[in-house]
Amino acid sequence: MDLRIKRTRQSIINAFVELRKSKPLEKITVTELANLALINKATFYSHYQDIYDLSEQLEDEIIDNVITKISHPEALIINPKQTGYEMYTSLTQNAEYINAIFSGSRTANLLAKLEEKLKKQIYFVYPEYKNNLEWSILLSILIQGGFYAFLSHSGKYDNDDIIRYIGEINERILFKK
Repeated sequence: MDLRIKRTRQSIINAFVELRKSKPLEKITVTELANLALINKATFYSHYQDIYDLSEQLEDEIIDNVITKISHPEALIINPKQTGYEMYTSLTQNAEYINAIFSGSRTANLLAKLEEKLKKQIYFVYPEYKNNLEWSILLSILIQGGFYAFLSHSGKYDNDDIIRYIGEINERILFKK
């Protein structure tokens, strides 16, 4: 990719993140974003269809980044402690960016996209689980339950302890201990 295109794109992203820290997505205008990014509106539209397209692309990039930091996402069903640790560590390392992009009306997208992409990777390795309702529900519980438990206890307790307990509970669920 051309260096000028990379710089322009990064300028747009930086301006968007800055605006998202203080405004809901629905209140951000292309004019405002372009002014902050020091570009014109036509330049913005040469990269994105609209503000929502920009948000969607950034959401997907963040989730992809989180998942690439999990050495074996499919191992969630055989080693939930390690996989959970890697997932929550990656999420906390990207917390500021995640909190800005997925705030307000976009909050539910984080978990929905994370679950969708993790399941896709798991089903790629274990295709026999793809159309199995029991496994689909189980994976939803492991991913969403662990995520919400982490969010609701983070800041009140040590993150490593929370992650360890989530992993132990997931093992009990999976292996019926």
